[in-house]
Amino acid sequence: MRQAIFAIFVCLFPTLTLGQVTFPQVTQPVATFSFEDKDWGIEATTTPTRPPYHARTPTSIPGARVIKTLELKALLDSNKQVVVIDVLDSGTRKSIPGAFWMFGAGDGIFFAAENRRFATALEKLMGGDKNRPIVFLCISSECWLSYNASLHAIEAGYKDVIWYRGGTNAWTGASLERTTPERIQW
Repeated sequence: MRQAIFAIFVCLFPTLTLGQVTFPQVTQPVATFSFEDKDWGIEATTTPTRPPYHARTPTSIPGARVIKTLELKALLDSNKQVVVIDVLDSGTRKSIPGAFWMFGAGDGIFFAAENRRFATALEKLMGGDKNRPIVFLCISSECWLSYNASLHAIEAGYKDVIWYRGGTNAWTGASLERTTPERIQW
């Protein structure tokens, strides 16, 4: 009986896995900003992409969910357990309020040492809870860094990975506040 109920649940909600946070409802259709929903016909991959990182991205990511700007704003307003990590490589950064900045975490070439350091940093930020929602972002839908970081988190065993494809360009396009994120040395 449980298997039948689970099968029905999976059919009705194929992108939602048990334990994942529900995205708050926002006015439909959901407004989008800065090409965050633009489909360039790029195929999703389970392998981190190598440089150059600033190129068009897919509209989905295997093992994670994609969130749009107004959905993310509503989620952050309603759920204080969500951890946001900005992975853009730059000298200075303004990001989503409350975000942590993990420079280099979106690198497509991770060796065992980087995997361990990344997993250790996430464990601290997430309080050891691999079911806690975690959002990765960079600058825009034309940047693979947050996609790669999302794949690294999935590989590290995180169950509720959310990719904010629009990044800070979409956040700024919605006229939402940006602040200096706390930089995490990892």
